[in-house]
Amino acid sequence: MQRQDSQDAPLFGEDDDNISHGESKIRHPLASFFHLFFRTSAILVYLLCDILSGRFIACMVTIILLLSCDFWTVKNVSGRLLVGLRWWNQVDADGKSHWVFESRKKKSLITASSAESRIFWIGLIVCPIFWVIFVFSTIFSFKIKWLAVVIMGLVLQWANLYGYVRCKLGGKSNLGNMAKNYLGVQIFKQAMKTTEKL
Repeated sequence: MQRQDSQDAPLFGEDDDNISHGESKIRHPLASFFHLFFRTSAILVYLLCDILSGRFIACMVTIILLLSCDFWTVKNVSGRLLVGLRWWNQVDADGKSHWVFESRKKKSLITASSAESRIFWIGLIVCPIFWVIFVFSTIFSFKIKWLAVVIMGLVLQWANLYGYVRCKLGGKSNLGNMAKNYLGVQIFKQAMKTTEKL
């Protein structure tokens, strides 16, 4: 795992101007729109597929294309523009895979607006919850033919969520290790309380 500042490869928009803009202004309306458009379109097509078209293959291909466009847009464009974060996986010469996390420099005059940040994080967190619900509803309603589609939606949306959460938290520590450390501290505190009572 590796964390970088944006000195090697500037994030989108950093070359354009170094003027700090208003906190609540949406400076990248197109990126904000497409950040939500592909995600919500995939969900709406899934929900309305039986009403709009009875053809399973056409609906499946449309949903997968929308999910793929969403994955690429969020990972490569809206994360950089809206919150100043990006992540990727690279393979070194030895064939080992490394996650790389990059964030805009703290001292940079360009700051993400609070409105754009809210749009980014709400879209990133809420939409995967829908796909979790769709997975369970598909299993319990015995619509097994849709299972591959909803699992793909879940995987692609959770991959971006996981990457950006790791990026936001610093990318240096494993989320599993953070949970274990937190649990260990809680157990230790509980044990100390028990020994104090004795």
